[in-house]
Amino acid sequence: MANNGVVLRASAAVLGGILLTGVAGAAFAEDIVGDPDDVDVNVTIEEITEPGVLAMTVGGDSVSLVEGASTDPGVREFRGQLPTVTVRDTRTADEIPDGAYWYVIGTATDFVADPGQESISAGHLGWTPEVEDPEGTGVVAPGDTVDTVLDSPPNNVGLVGQELLAMASTSEEAIGSWNATADLLLKVPSTVAPGGYASTLTLSLFE
Repeated sequence: MANNGVVLRASAAVLGGILLTGVAGAAFAEDIVGDPDDVDVNVTIEEITEPGVLAMTVGGDSVSLVEGASTDPGVREFRGQLPTVTVRDTRTADEIPDGAYWYVIGTATDFVADPGQESISAGHLGWTPEVEDPEGTGVVAPGDTVDTVLDSPPNNVGLVGQELLAMASTSEEAIGSWNATADLLLKVPSTVAPGGYASTLTLSLFE
């Protein structure tokens, strides 16, 4: 019975083609009768649905620190702001593993000097993270302030290790887009040699 169905459908298609050909031939041979009619052709193309993703982007690839006032004559301070870090989670709740949470960490390399000058340890660079949370949900929180080695204890380590920029308490509650940044602070002894110094601050997203 299944084979008969296929044969019947094929036969109907061939017959339709023959009929259309016959009508077209007659139309060319005769004058058009009455007014022509239009047929609107519409189609709805649905959005392609793919599994969501958790991803991070950074709104810039460099920042320049500018010297500011210092309360300690023996210390020079240079400040700047980390480019905005955006974490987007387009997954559905069903796509997120139970108990999952994400976090962004940062770590810096030593400041490399011009040839012939000593480098500056990454311990001299600190930050104060911030998270945009207009509704005050607290779902995503900033990391703690990381002080430099020239600050008083207890957090006088600088950005030598992996330091927290922002963290979601649970990934399921943090679906959407979140922005984070940080105030950067470099403190160096006033005796530091003048010149150009460069460090790389690496940001990483984990879940």
